Amino acid sequence: MAAELSAHHRRLAQQKREAIISAATDLFLNRGYDGTSLARIAEGAAVSKSTLFKQFPTKAALFEAIVTESWQRDTADTVARPQAGDLRCGLTAIGHRYADLIGRPGMTALFRIVIAELPRFPELGQMQFQLGKLPYFTSVQHYLESEHEAGNADAPDAESAANQFLGMIANYVLWPRMLLTDWDPSASDIRYAVEQAVETTLARYASDRPA
Repeated sequence: MAAELSAHHRRLAQQKREAIISAATDLFLNRGYDGTSLARIAEGAAVSKSTLFKQFPTKAALFEAIVTESWQRDTADTVARPQAGDLRCGLTAIGHRYADLIGRPGMTALFRIVIAELPRFPELGQMQFQLGKLPYFTSVQHYLESEHEAGNADAPDAESAANQFLGMIANYVLWPRMLLTDWDPSASDIRYAVEQAVETTLARYASDRPA
């Protein structure tokens, strides 16, 4: 019985945490970071102020959680970084996961919040980069380094290779959404964009590419 109650309490705590993060994201986007109070977030999440303050004592802590969970959702290192051995297969897996990640409405909202508040709150941009983009980018760089070491890729500058590969995907999936409210490419269009990014990267970095 105690174990069941403990599991029940953990589920309730997780549900409240998700409600808080969802409410905060909406409020930050619609009212701005500075214009949103923790009290208003608690109201929007339908939780008590004490519940909110227990999990997130400051807005900065809450925004940090939003960034971390946005980038780490379904992208643990073992998922985002395939084993070396098949460069095409690895790039394809990474490419589709990255497209899924940055194509979510929540990721678009996160970038919009950061861009809108950057002049007044540069620390939000630092959080987004240090806690979100950089760890993900580094995992892809390490994957390409492992393929280079295994002889499957000719990528001595894996940092540049990772930047080029992810950049091709983001340039189609994410960045148009920041300016075009009706940008909504189909699943097949996104698959094609990822496939083309893979082909371009293979043409440049595969160790068995034509001379």
